[in-house]
Amino acid sequence: MERAYPIEHQRPPFWRDERFLQILSQVIFLAAMAAFAAWLFSNYSTQLEEKNLIFSFDFLQQEASFDLSEGLTFSATDLYLRAFFVGLVNTLRVAILGIVLATLVGLVVGVARLSGNWLINKLASAYVELFRNTPLLVQLFFWYFAVILKLPRLGTQDELTAFVLPGPSYLSNRGVALIWPRATDMFGAWIPYLLAAAAVVVILWFLRRRGIQRTGRPSFSFLWIVAAFVLIPAVGWLLVPGNPLYLDRPTLAGKIVLLIEGGTFLSPEYAALLFGLVVYTGAFIAEVVRAGIMAVHQVLERLAEGEAALLSIRGVGVKALEEIKAQLAVHGFLDF
Repeated sequence: MERAYPIEHQRPPFWRDERFLQILSQVIFLAAMAAFAAWLFSNYSTQLEEKNLIFSFDFLQQEASFDLSEGLTFSATDLYLRAFFVGLVNTLRVAILGIVLATLVGLVVGVARLSGNWLINKLASAYVELFRNTPLLVQLFFWYFAVILKLPRLGTQDELTAFVLPGPSYLSNRGVALIWPRATDMFGAWIPYLLAAAAVVVILWFLRRRGIQRTGRPSFSFLWIVAAFVLIPAVGWLLVPGNPLYLDRPTLAGKIVLLIEGGTFLSPEYAALLFGLVVYTGAFIAEVVRAGIMAVHQVLERLAEGEAALLSIRGVGVKALEEIKAQLAVHGFLDF
């Protein structure tokens, strides 16, 4: 009998090695991108030298020579650096408030799309299809020129023509005046309770996640986290002397031309941008909510089907066992 020897596989030459060729192609690509970037920088430097320009950020220390009416106080004598900071703050104002409002809108519309009511379902579907398939820039122009600027004027002392909402809040072509919470002198005494609530919420959140990782089930209900988030600040509100916050309501002032004092005021540009972003983004969030709920529903249905199949198999097995016992009893092998 002939003895079998293992076959030794020879490594192919490097120009035929697939791993080497993959690495080589990546190196060549990176080198080409680096050469292209170097060419762009060289061309940029050459153009600057020909025009006697210097690349620097010194212009940020120059006077802006223009005004900004939105956000923090800014005048034409302020620096470009402050203009950049004011723009950053305005962006954060729109983003933070827009995220909260868009999430609420998307949650409501997403649930409405799954409603059994025909009218609610179709209205939610029409909203999603309309605003998801319309460019955002077109929507912003529409809300600003066709809606905000077409609102009635604020009016005069004798005749108020602006829309008045509960609160009160005022809608006019000058913008939107809303109720706004303001901190009092006792707000500092309330801060420790807010920090304690945040710490308890974080601890409970990690404990709940650890329970899920260990046992596959949460150690306690999510309502405990919500209760800690609500009850601790509420207890602090009751213990702190006075109110940490108060509602600043907009009021009308002026004799010939009405002015709005108090509350918070949203300019027409800010209101149009905020409303357009909320409506547009809320449509996408609604689809995410709807898909998430449907996915969970399908998983639960499959689990229910699997449990029903196991029960049916178990039922068939029990029935077969009973038949076997009956046959054995007929032949005298079992004594009942």
